[in-house]
Amino acid sequence: MSSTPTFDSKVVAKRLAGYFFEYKTALFLAIFALIVYAGVDASLIYFSRDLIDNGIAGKDQDYLKLGAIYVIGVFVVRGIASFISTYLLAWVGNNIVMRMRQQLFNKMLGLPVSYFDTNSSGSLISKITYDTEQVSRATTQVLIVIFREGATIAYLLAIMFYNSWQLSLIFFLVGPMIGMVISVVSKRFRRISKSIQGAMGKVTTSSEQMLKAHKVILAFSGQEKEFERFDKINNSNRQQSMKLIAASASSTPIIQLIGSLAIAGVLYGLSLDGVIESLSTGAFVALVTAMGSLMRPLKQISKVNVELQRGLTACNSVFELLDKDGAVNDGMIKIERSQGSLNIKNLDFSYQDSEKQALKDINLTIEAGSTVALVGRSGSGKSTLASLLTRFYESPQGTIELDNHAINDIDIDSLRKQFALVTQQVVLFDDSIYNNIAYGATCEVTPEQVEAAAKAANVTEFTDNLPEGLQSPVGEDGANLSGGQRQRIAIARAILRNAPMLILDEATSALDTESERLIQNALQTLQQDRTSIIVAHRLSTIESADLIVVMDQGQIIERGTHQELIKKQGAYYQLHAMQQSQG
Repeated sequence: MSSTPTFDSKVVAKRLAGYFFEYKTALFLAIFALIVYAGVDASLIYFSRDLIDNGIAGKDQDYLKLGAIYVIGVFVVRGIASFISTYLLAWVGNNIVMRMRQQLFNKMLGLPVSYFDTNSSGSLISKITYDTEQVSRATTQVLIVIFREGATIAYLLAIMFYNSWQLSLIFFLVGPMIGMVISVVSKRFRRISKSIQGAMGKVTTSSEQMLKAHKVILAFSGQEKEFERFDKINNSNRQQSMKLIAASASSTPIIQLIGSLAIAGVLYGLSLDGVIESLSTGAFVALVTAMGSLMRPLKQISKVNVELQRGLTACNSVFELLDKDGAVNDGMIKIERSQGSLNIKNLDFSYQDSEKQALKDINLTIEAGSTVALVGRSGSGKSTLASLLTRFYESPQGTIELDNHAINDIDIDSLRKQFALVTQQVVLFDDSIYNNIAYGATCEVTPEQVEAAAKAANVTEFTDNLPEGLQSPVGEDGANLSGGQRQRIAIARAILRNAPMLILDEATSALDTESERLIQNALQTLQQDRTSIIVAHRLSTIESADLIVVMDQGQIIERGTHQELIKKQGAYYQLHAMQQSQG
């Protein structure tokens, strides 16, 4: 693996600084408090010179009494400065992390659907949680150490120069050596931090998958397989973390060793003839104490470099996602309520990174207010075609027109408001049944309207038996409900939306025979005066459609009414006969 960093840390740091600038007042106050904190700490060493020379050697009792008061005052000021700096930096850091998380959340909402096809939800969740947490550390702990310990080093060097500038020059000889060590180690920190982020994304993905598929794992006795899979991922994360610790643990003693060479040089210089005689007892104690005290801030700065590089790497990960292109929305046409006519011309489509065409030369006209059914074997392109109508995916070849306007020329939000969508995979939010139905409304709705939609979709048929009725919680991903109940809530949501166009993608697939009968009546009412595109597996549910389109391998191979296609005795006839024989 290359030893070069995977990104320009200066560019990332500069961009991160832009977030800090929004809270510059609090930040400057915190930095000032850190400098004060370091100053009062160093002042004790500076004061020790006069305390020894005047108070102890000179036996000045008043000076000793003044020293006692001074020490108390120092610790009071130190405590206040510590609280102000810690609190303000935490406030700044948490605000920056909150803003980053909100930006990531908003960015993910605006990304094209194709992006989520190629990126696991676990790795994306890890960016919002883990990566931003690393940024928080970089904005609090790192700044505290850099400014407080950096100021402490400056104060201690000043004390040393004040007492013996000749001996203190030795420390400037080791500065470049320490800088070289930090530079080399920093590159390794960034590289390992990048690997840790990837490993954490896999941990999140594996954990999320286990929780979602818990019943399936138990049913197929997959506990051992999942244990082994997670053990590999978890161990990989541990290995990367240990590499980071090893790099940190090796850099700290190296830097301390270099610092000790400087101290040894100063002590050797003191042993030379005439040098120590030029210093008073107090000056000697202050000089040696300042030298010894330098080791702690040097150690802290070398250790905090780990957090700094992890924070910068996390920032880069966040910025990479924030810089992703959002879903294309270059349409300027606003539509209040469309008539519902669709015209598809020469449409081709392939999924990203797939050589196989999902749709080939699709030409189809759908009249306003008509019901069109898309049928065919699994993978024939039915759902893909439905997804293109709402621009979940973009096709560079061919056109789709809504009311004689190319859908690419229509504002994407305005376009999607023309559709009510019910899919086979029902998505419910961890909220009440009422709020899940009301989610479909494009404007404020009354409780009576929500209840009317629930009745139309026969949701009240089971909510009337629940203690809280429509206010009953659905649980995470609808865990408290059966598949048929979840499907009816989704249909009620579509009814409440009252859109001019309706897409039903296997909308009754999860319903039992009784529920399907109840829903079919509701759907027939819903479909009146609306353009309906029905992706269906059960042919019995679409026999009354105005147009049935048979698809196979991304192409339209037949079209017509139910009676016309039965008479033709082609692909539709065979599918119908197969389902009839299966009962």
